[in-house]
Order: sequence, then C-alpha cells, then structure tokens
Amino acid sequence: MTHASALPAALRGPFFAERCAELALSADPERPVPGLSLEFFPPRTEALAEQFRAAVARLAPLAPRFVSVTYGAGGSTQARTHEAVARLAAEGRVVPAAHLTCVGATRDEVDAVARRYWEAGVRHVVALRGDMPGGGDYVAQPGGYPFAADLVAGLRRVAPFEISVAAYPETHPAAVSAAADLDNLKRKLDAGATRAITQYFFEADTYLRFLDRALAAGITAPIVPGIMPVTNLAQAQKFSAACGATVPDWLADLFSGLDAEAETRRLVGTVVAVEQVRRLQAAGVNAFHLYTLNRPDLIYGIAHILGVRPATA
Repeated sequence: MTHASALPAALRGPFFAERCAELALSADPERPVPGLSLEFFPPRTEALAEQFRAAVARLAPLAPRFVSVTYGAGGSTQARTHEAVARLAAEGRVVPAAHLTCVGATRDEVDAVARRYWEAGVRHVVALRGDMPGGGDYVAQPGGYPFAADLVAGLRRVAPFEISVAAYPETHPAAVSAAADLDNLKRKLDAGATRAITQYFFEADTYLRFLDRALAAGITAPIVPGIMPVTNLAQAQKFSAACGATVPDWLADLFSGLDAEAETRRLVGTVVAVEQVRRLQAAGVNAFHLYTLNRPDLIYGIAHILGVRPATA
C-alpha cells in the first residue's frame, strides 16, 4: 500500500481525499451515464495515420455520440481532415463530424468542400470562423464567408447538415465584450446550428454562469461543455493563453513538482477531468465533449470511471 507521505505534495491532503471520495461514487446506480462526444486532430503525416486510426478504434466501442476531426489554421489540414472523416463515415464504426472554417477559401470553395462531405456520407459539420495561418488578427477571406454565422447559413443551403458551433464561457479573445460574444453565439444558432460546444474550462461555475447568461439571452439550443484532460501543464497554459481560458492556481499547484512524473500527471489529469464532469452532472448536465488530443488510453480511463463502457462488456 502506498503511504500518504510517499505521494507527491499535490496528491496529499484534503483535495485528493475529496476527489477520491467522489470517484468512489461512480458505481451509484442513481447517477446517469453521461453522453460523450470526442474530438481528434487529423494525422499530419502518413506515418501518424495509423496512430490516428488506432486511437479512434480504441474509443469507438464506447459508442460516442459523434467524433469530430479538427481543421488546421487557415484550412492547413483540409485534405487530411477530409480523408480522415470520409474514412470514418465509410467504416461506420462512429458518427463523424468534420470541422470546417471560413478562413482561406471563397464561399464557392467552402461549399464544394461541404458537398464532398455530404457525398462521402458525412452528415455533421462543426462550423467555425477559424484562425489565421501563423496567428494574428482575423481578416475575412475576400469572397468568402465572413463569420461562422454566415458559414452556418451557407451550409444550410448546401445540405441539411447537423451543425455544431463554438461557444466561449470565458469570452472569445477577439470579442469586444462578453455580451457581444454571446450575441454572436445567438446569431450562429439562429442561422441554423444544432448545438454549441464550449471551449474548455476548468471551473464548473464558469460554465454554469455562462449557461445562465445564455438562457437569459434567449438561447435554448444545447450548449455542450468541452472538457480537456490535462497531463502537461505547460502545454495547457500555452493553449489557454491563446484561447482565453483560465488555468486556475489550484490546477497549477496540482502539477507542481511532477515534470518528471508522467504517470502521476496522467492520474491527476484523470481525477480533475472526472471531477469536472461529476460537478456538472450534479447541476443537471449530462452531455460532454472530450478533447482527446489523440490520447485514447487517458480518455478510455475517464470514460470507464464515468460509467461509459463498451456495449459488449
């Protein structure tokens, strides 16, 4: 048995004891099994293609509601995204969703991509404004869709897609205000989007306050919380600085001193992600979008603790 004194400082004391107690409730028959959707990024090289397929195959038995595949800045992974999503549609093991952005293409070019998705059997698109290649301020493509709401309306004209859009509980970094950002979300949903999926966050109250504001603004479409398990704090801090998400001090403290402890970092990441889901379930939320970062074993473990098991198990 491991003694408490042998654990890293981040895993000693009331925080970890409380979290372990919460995890012990995972078998509670009164607790609903959450519905999960998953996000992957496409393989950037042919050498990584097999790794991507193995990651999807590992998680497919969990019957996710859908599996989305991201799009690089400026459409830089368009071909690989299309190939990956079309393959998933053909194989039929999971329901694929293709990311599509406004950046780097005219309306006709974007519409052509959407038609190819439809012809390949892809019925779900994640419609995003997108980021500029190399970063920098967003500039609408001449002759293209200016913003995500315009893209949503355009997709509706192409085919009866299911459409997901992005929401930002802590406000998009480019938004002039939180209210303006919420207005933009409403425009996307009013244009025909099915649901919103949030940028990741680490405090349950951040999402719940955002949900209250959205309801007050007349938004009734589902807003699915995005959950990103953290195993590399420096990477999470870099991502968060770019997207406007807050990394709380308590999370940084949990990873303190664990730079050389990969297995312990995975344990901490699992506990934190499960806690996020549990706290949101206690508030009545039961659908979650997990950002996998193509790490299937970590996601499989989180899903298992939450009660999501293979249908054949």
